[in-house]
Amino acid sequence: MSTKKAPNATATKLHGLDHLRAFAILFVLLFHYGKIFKHPQWADDIGKFGWTGVDLFFVLSGFLIASQLFQQINDGQHISLKVFYTKRFFRIIPAYLVVLTLYFVFPYLRERESLPPLWKFLTFTQNLNLNTHSQFTFSHVWSLCIEEQFYLLFPLLLLFFIKIKQVHRGYILLITLSIVGLLIRIYWWNKLDTIFEDSKNFIYYWYRRIYFPTYNRLDGLLVGVAIAGIFSFKPLLKNWIIKNSNYIFVASLVILTAAYFVCEDESSFEGSVWGFPLVSIGYGCMVMAAISPTCFLYKWKSKFMSWIAMLSYALYLTHKIMIHVAQVEFVKHGVDEKSNLMLVLSMAACFIGAIALNKIVEKPFLKWRDKIIVK
Repeated sequence: MSTKKAPNATATKLHGLDHLRAFAILFVLLFHYGKIFKHPQWADDIGKFGWTGVDLFFVLSGFLIASQLFQQINDGQHISLKVFYTKRFFRIIPAYLVVLTLYFVFPYLRERESLPPLWKFLTFTQNLNLNTHSQFTFSHVWSLCIEEQFYLLFPLLLLFFIKIKQVHRGYILLITLSIVGLLIRIYWWNKLDTIFEDSKNFIYYWYRRIYFPTYNRLDGLLVGVAIAGIFSFKPLLKNWIIKNSNYIFVASLVILTAAYFVCEDESSFEGSVWGFPLVSIGYGCMVMAAISPTCFLYKWKSKFMSWIAMLSYALYLTHKIMIHVAQVEFVKHGVDEKSNLMLVLSMAACFIGAIALNKIVEKPFLKWRDKIIVK
């Protein structure tokens, strides 16, 4: 990559990314509803591929974080770790700690019986060696753990590359990490298949050794960083992408369709090894289209989608609590757990919980963050 200055991809409001963020969280909600809770059959059928919503979040995070830091390089600015970590802390930690406290203090709110140890949540290592058989409660923050690890290490790696004057060779690290993750997944799948062939325990160890560990799930983040690199340092390629953005969006749908069939059984060899990068590349193409001014996603402004996107983190944190409580309470009033009405009521509860967390915790801490950074 050259360090020639290019326009900042995040300088203006990117409505296209709001659409993708809203889609991602709704897809994840539908997946969890059909996977974990009592549900109508159609929810499971439509939401089966919803686990990939997390991978879309990874691509978005990789792109947005890397874009901010790359723009500082383009502008000749010093990357301040203090400012970067302060922003991340106030955006992520307060709401997370509030929900974590609710889980540990009020057992009634838990969607399952047991929680992993508190220290694993506080150190953001819950995704490592996670036992989904006996510690499934609040398990979905495995993806937040990976993002937090990324937020911690990526700026440090970038500063190292700046110091040795090798920023233009950063793509080598991206490719290396992708290959390493692929090889580790091949190793663990073959080992688990040998040990647990035709055993119901295979899936539990598949989640623990392949699905949750950070080194196996970097594809989305790496794709996001690569997109940020292209839009920050490769103006000719960036312009070609913008010119062909609607075709790239169509390509994303084709790739994701292929990924759907490859991952029809996500724990299969094909799904485990090739599915993750294929999903990430598909969503990466979608993100490239969404940030291009010529794309319909970029031009489409929707207050409703922006509102859902704004609530996405709060929805992510609280949705299992709210669905669990809604089902327990509405069953008492005669609502069938597997009915469409229960699904609607549960989704409404999710948004009520997210709005409360956003207004009571997220917004006040973000205002405080902005005051601290200005000082």
